[in-house]
Formats: sequence, structure tokens, C-alpha cells
Amino acid sequence: MRTILDHLDAVDPALFVVDVSAEIALLARIASVPAIGIRMHGNRGDAAHLAGYRACVGLLAPFDEALEQPETPDWIRAMTHYAGGLCTAQDRVPGKAEARAMLGLSPDREIVVVLTGGGGAGTPYAPLTMAARALPETDWLVLGPVQREGHETDFGNLHLRGWVSTITAHIAAADVVVASSGDTIVHEIARVGRPYVCAPEWRYFDEQMRKAERLAELGAAILVPSWPGASTPWRGLLDAAKALDPTALASLHTPTAAASAADYLNRLATDLWTR
Repeated sequence: MRTILDHLDAVDPALFVVDVSAEIALLARIASVPAIGIRMHGNRGDAAHLAGYRACVGLLAPFDEALEQPETPDWIRAMTHYAGGLCTAQDRVPGKAEARAMLGLSPDREIVVVLTGGGGAGTPYAPLTMAARALPETDWLVLGPVQREGHETDFGNLHLRGWVSTITAHIAAADVVVASSGDTIVHEIARVGRPYVCAPEWRYFDEQMRKAERLAELGAAILVPSWPGASTPWRGLLDAAKALDPTALASLHTPTAAASAADYLNRLATDLWTR
């Protein structure tokens, strides 16, 4: 806290953008530095979160307003600038056939890309072996870390690719994407536009579960609250995802979201200090 206060004294900022932390938002208020709080999903109606929001001069949501949780109070909505679905990827989105050629994948086989980032322990491996057993004519490409139990049986159609730099191409090559519901992953899938089976990871305040519930309510993804423990559900899950209206997910990605967020911060800083 002392280091942060010294820095604020040194730079004399027009605004202090606070990434989620209620404690830092309250520190900024005490120090008379106007703060912007970043919004996240989850059950955040506790006293600490609400005090952190009230301490800010504005709130920034890096997601579409359609994803807002229905119980969010009106005063929080009124404080929030919804920048739209923010995605950091900037590379060109290839078509499915082009993406498969780029990655050396079969042009004809069904391909499921399973994707997670570094925020948790990784995708559980055992359920994926059940999926590979259930659908031997489908190639399962697993990106990011996996969590092993130690007793799994490997299958020839289950490919662990680990960390890759070609996320966009892999998503574009897929018939279905199975992924968690972190902000980046959601918007990368929406940007490419592929059927989405959403398996939320555990997070504080049920952050990913609440976002996954909204995705399902909007018809943008098929929600899997827990990984299937048997082979039988997998075909139905993939088919259900393919049957979704693709525009429901695609509409959540906003190409201009970063510019919208920057413009909001600029306007707010100018307005605050002009007044």
C-alpha cells in the first residue's frame, strides 16, 4: 500500500484504473485519487465489493451488456461503461479449410478443440479420455495445461498440444470448441465464431460459473456445470452446440471494444478535471 501511495504521489494521475481489487479502490478513495473499477462476473454483492464499487468514479466492463447478471443493482449498471467483448487477439481469422491446412489437420474428420489458459490447474484429462473413447472418429486437440489423475488411458485420437501460438487458427479449424469461461477465451471463441461447449473452472465468487450461466441463457454456449464422468453425454453435447444460433455468440465480440474503453477513460478524465 505504501508503494502504491508513493507512486500515486509521484505521477499525480488523472485516473487510477483498478483491476478488480476492492481494497485498492478504497485506498484510492482515501488518497483522493479518482479510480475506475474493472467489472467481473460472479457473486459480488458482499459489503466489500459494493464498497469498492461505490468508492470509484466509474466502472468499466470488458464485456457486452447482454452478459450482465440480472440481479446487478441499477446503480452499478448506471456507473458501468460496457466496452463490449474485449479480445486481445489481432491476427487474421482464417476459414476452416485454410486453418486445417495451416495446422496440418485432416480436412474431413470432425475436430474438437479443448482450450484452457493458465488461470487454473488445467483441463481435467480423465473426462477427455472418456470423450475420445466415445467418439473415435473425432480428433480431440487439447491446448493449454491438463490436470492428470494418473490412471487415465491414452487414445490415439486425443492429442495434447500444450501451449501454442496459433490459438486463432486452432479455433477456426474446429467444428466445436470446449473451453472454460474466462473473459479472454470467451471472446476469442466469439471472435472466430465456433460452436461452444462451456465448462467453467472454479473461481472465487463463482466468477466463471455465473458468466457461463449467462452464455447459456443467451443461447451462446452449451453449459456443462461439471465434466461428464461417462462416455454417453459427449455426442449429445457436441450436437447441441452445433445446433445453436452462431450469431448469439458472435454478437458478444466487439472489434472496437479496446477503443471504446480507452475513449471512456479519456472522456471521464477530461470531464472530471475540467469540472
